[in-house]
Amino acid sequence: MTRRIAPLPHRHVLTLPARPASVRTARETTQQLLAEWGISPHHPAVDPALLILSELVTNSVRHAASHSPHVTVSYAAGYDTLVFAVHDRHPYQPTLRTTPTGTTAGAVTGAATGGATTGLATVAELTSSLAGSAVVHQDGDGGGKSICITLPL
Repeated sequence: MTRRIAPLPHRHVLTLPARPASVRTARETTQQLLAEWGISPHHPAVDPALLILSELVTNSVRHAASHSPHVTVSYAAGYDTLVFAVHDRHPYQPTLRTTPTGTTAGAVTGAATGGATTGLATVAELTSSLAGSAVVHQDGDGGGKSICITLPL
């Protein structure tokens, strides 16, 4: 027997230019949406979710702007779940994983180094600490990706 998953009732899509000011806009939009959807700003998942979102949008702005003039953030929420994904058209596919010691880290290989490594480690650590999940989805044509975060509320 297959369990059917109910769709999340709240959805929103935000497309922004790949510029530094877009990080603030994405964060403010997220705060506004969560309030509209009845998720308290004092909920223990909200501040970490905002930091995760900020890190992902910052990485897209810093590292993907040459390939992707826009960054898209998609949101969905229900009474017990918050999901958001940050999409850009840069072909690099980062890996988010748990290290052998059990702590989480963002493993970045290839051309991306420095701040992206630290930011992805923060994303992986915060997501794990909230018992959430982080998944990288490659675009069908291989020319971009979405990093999808699912957090329990």
